[in-house]
Amino acid sequence: MRDEFRADLKTVSQLLVDMAEGVRAAMRQATRALLTADRGAAETVIAGDAEIDEVYRHVEERVFDLLARQAPVASDLRAMITALHVAADLERMGDLADHVAKTALRRHPSPAVPAELRPVFTDMATIADRMAAKIGSVLAEPDADLAAELDRDDDAMDELHRSLFGVLLGEDWPYGVETAIDATLLGRFYERFADHAVNAGEHVVYLVTGETTAG
Repeated sequence: MRDEFRADLKTVSQLLVDMAEGVRAAMRQATRALLTADRGAAETVIAGDAEIDEVYRHVEERVFDLLARQAPVASDLRAMITALHVAADLERMGDLADHVAKTALRRHPSPAVPAELRPVFTDMATIADRMAAKIGSVLAEPDADLAAELDRDDDAMDELHRSLFGVLLGEDWPYGVETAIDATLLGRFYERFADHAVNAGEHVVYLVTGETTAG
């Protein structure tokens, strides 16, 4: 029974790694669609969101089955709880990539953001990609120190988010209200993507140390 439990737990861990890789690829594709008006990339992200949701359901089903059959305690129970929380954060990250892609598709064939904003969104996407990569790494090999780095990445994302508002609220903004609303929502999508990555990292820290992150 113990060997079977370990095998099932390994399967859950691999599903989480697959989800992390999927949401990373989705946000990469969504950003390409956003900045280059790539309709195909946007459609790929939108279609792929259902696959991420399906993996999320598989994680839930396996975890609930393990809880029912094995009644785990101590570190094993902590691993099960962590898996559920992390899967939920990853699923939401996939949704946010989907939102970016849908914004890009709605504005097609024009780029969804004006040239002046492309540098800040490029930088936000770089941070998002780095955070998603770290989540994949710490899920494959739990590492509390690497997971804790996500807070610093999130600080950088927040700073970019603030700089975006500085541009949008400037007196010389020439693109009108609709474009400003789109940019505001897009900034929020990247910022929330980072927040969910931080949440996932905190759950990994809990898995490794048994301690919750303060704040």
